[in-house]
Parts: sequence; C-alpha cells; structure tokens
Amino acid sequence: MPAKLHIAADGVTRCWWCGDDPTYIDYHDTEWGKPLHDEQALFELLCLEGAQAGLSWITILRKRDNYRRAFDQFDLSKMAAYGEADRQRLLSDAGIVRNRAKVAAFIGNAQATLNMWERGESLHDLVWSFQPEPGPRLVDGQEIPVTSPEAIALSKALLKRGWKFVGPTIVYAYLQSSGVVDDHIVGCCQVPA
Repeated sequence: MPAKLHIAADGVTRCWWCGDDPTYIDYHDTEWGKPLHDEQALFELLCLEGAQAGLSWITILRKRDNYRRAFDQFDLSKMAAYGEADRQRLLSDAGIVRNRAKVAAFIGNAQATLNMWERGESLHDLVWSFQPEPGPRLVDGQEIPVTSPEAIALSKALLKRGWKFVGPTIVYAYLQSSGVVDDHIVGCCQVPA
C-alpha cells in the first residue's frame, strides 16, 4: 500500500491511516512512532499488536481500556498465574476479542517475559537491539513496508523465547508503534522540519 498524507478536518496534515477518527488522530499524534522504553508498556503493546491479527488496529485501540481492565493492567505476575477460571472469565468478556488462542497467548507471553527476566534478559533490551539504522523517511506515494529484516529477526527471537502471535508483520507494526522504527511520512505533522 502506498504511503499517503491526509489533511484532517482540523486542518493538520498527518499519515493517511488515522483519517478523521478522533481516537486514531490522538493515537497518531501522541503515541505512534514515539520511542517507548517502559518494560510493561512494551509488553502490553506487543500483546495488543498480536490481538490485532486478522482485525484492524482501531478495533483493538477502542478496546484497549477493556484489555487493561481484563488483564489486571497488564501486570505480568498476575497474568502469568492465570488459571482456567481466569481463562473462562476472559473468554466471556465482551469488552475484548474473545479468541481462545489470543487469550492463551497473552498469558503465555507474560510467562515467557517472566522467564526472560529470570535469565537476566529484558523485553526492552531485546526489542531495542533490533532497531535499524535510520534511513530515509517514507514519502507520499512510496510503498509502505509490511516487514523488515529486523522484524523477521525479532519475531524469531521472540518465538524462541516462547512468545505467540509475533509473526514478522505483527512485529513490524509493533516496531512502528513503539518508535523503534519511525515510519511517519515526510510532510506529516509529526516529522520534524
């Protein structure tokens, strides 16, 4: 898909994907592409990117507060200890995507992250070790990548550590959203002059 600029109803030029939706605009302007370094926030975002598989990001973004409530604010220790009663509670929660494999992945990803910590690793250090060298910014009309060598390598590293729903396309979207990769288009209000 080609990169495009969009002038929103507020007169501001942004990356096309947020359109005029206020939730998307706020996300684009305050979060997307901004470097994220908090371990728990990185964990939450990667889980949510996985929840997006087969859906649109706006669907997950609109349910994000419900996910935070349902998953104890993404407290990894609590999530890793979830049992069958918790799984059933989550699968009956209409505020989140009730997909058995995705719910199991959230729990398993918490366990995988705790295992990383026990080995002296951090999700932050792993993720940011795959930051590519800055390249030229995307320009209006240029094809937007859906993955990269770094996303493929990070996907493999996460899978090796027991993570689920972390294929290369999901991981590339994660690298964009967490600011490891900055794919704002030249001319977007978020691109420094």
